[in-house]
Amino acid sequence: MRRVLGSWSGAGLAKSTFWVAVGQVARAGLQAVYFVLIARSLGAGEFGAYVGVLALVAIAAPFASLGSGSLIVKHVSRDHASFPRHWGKALATTLLTGGVLLLLVTAGARLWLPATVPLLLVVLIGSADLLFVRLVDVSAMAYQAHHRMGRTALLQLLLSPLRVAAALVLLAATTSPTLVQWGVVYLGGAVIGSIIAVVLVIRELGRPVLHAADLTAEVGEGTLFAATLAAQTTTNDIDKALLARLSSLHATGVYGAAYRLVDIAFLPVGAVLTATYPRFFARGVDGVRATAHYARRLLAVATCYGLAAGLALYLLAPLAPLVLGDEYPETVAAVRWLAVLPLLKVIHYFGADALTGAGFQGIRTALLVGVAGINVLLNLWLIPLYSWRGAATASILSDGLFGVAIWSALWYLGRSNPGTHRAETAAAKVG
Repeated sequence: MRRVLGSWSGAGLAKSTFWVAVGQVARAGLQAVYFVLIARSLGAGEFGAYVGVLALVAIAAPFASLGSGSLIVKHVSRDHASFPRHWGKALATTLLTGGVLLLLVTAGARLWLPATVPLLLVVLIGSADLLFVRLVDVSAMAYQAHHRMGRTALLQLLLSPLRVAAALVLLAATTSPTLVQWGVVYLGGAVIGSIIAVVLVIRELGRPVLHAADLTAEVGEGTLFAATLAAQTTTNDIDKALLARLSSLHATGVYGAAYRLVDIAFLPVGAVLTATYPRFFARGVDGVRATAHYARRLLAVATCYGLAAGLALYLLAPLAPLVLGDEYPETVAAVRWLAVLPLLKVIHYFGADALTGAGFQGIRTALLVGVAGINVLLNLWLIPLYSWRGAATASILSDGLFGVAIWSALWYLGRSNPGTHRAETAAAKVG
């Protein structure tokens, strides 16, 4: 165990987190620029249609790679020699499964979304997020498994400058871009980014090797990883898809803009989560107490950030309409409603990774699926009554409930495995 963690000292974690944080900060800035450009260009109504399509596709997107990226991190972080086969499996799975999902989402979109939303927009965004963005994701996780966080950060950042550049070209070419034209920009950035990412991994880490039997190997565990991401995405995005259907596109645009600001505020925590994810697997060989102990250490600092981010969102919310345009006055109230989310997400994300690292992915998935189901029911009840305020209430309740459920599970599993106390002490010494 000491050999595995030897290079993962506090200095190593700080360096990894630094590189990921630099990438996340740059990504946050570029995402903010892209978000402002498209929100101002489309106005609240059409931006709501754009957000609705993104949310619908996002719910299916985690299944496009069937958890193959997480399987790369799990296996390769322990044995680098296994990379070619897991890399080959990830590429093939993403292309095959993503293609099937694209057909299903396109067919279902006509039944779910308002008729005013162009079906071609669904095809463009679906192609981007179900195929090409997923290729970038698994490429980033390939570097993450090798603990090369500089490259991981680069690939996580890659799509943002490409989209901003394409957006600027589009706005220079036409004063009033349509929804479909914005969809072309979104897809174009994803295609170019995926080519760069895959070529870079092949050149620096190795060529993929694919055996037919690998496509069906660990399907169950990979599906658990995918289901976890899908349930998390459902909890995060089903409110926007349901707003588009049960309320109005204008309300969807207002709420989607506010939620995007919350997502940007959470990105620094995402940097820490990315840097520490492989470490949870390494500590997981010593049991759930070791991973829970590691999560608590990280949580002590991350909670302070969650509180500070929430306070900043609440205080700075009146600036949102000045940046987004005159059609977004309600965004001030929406941001303030959602300001507690960074803290709630901090609490449950680190605990959830502790469960995954200790081999309890099934429990994490079950808890998250249960919370996602409750979230859907809350949205179905509250959105028709209170529009975006109902969606915000459902999000707050769901994230809070998931945090309680995760840490309750860790407490119970820790008490059920008393033999891991010595492992926890060892992890503290080397971490």
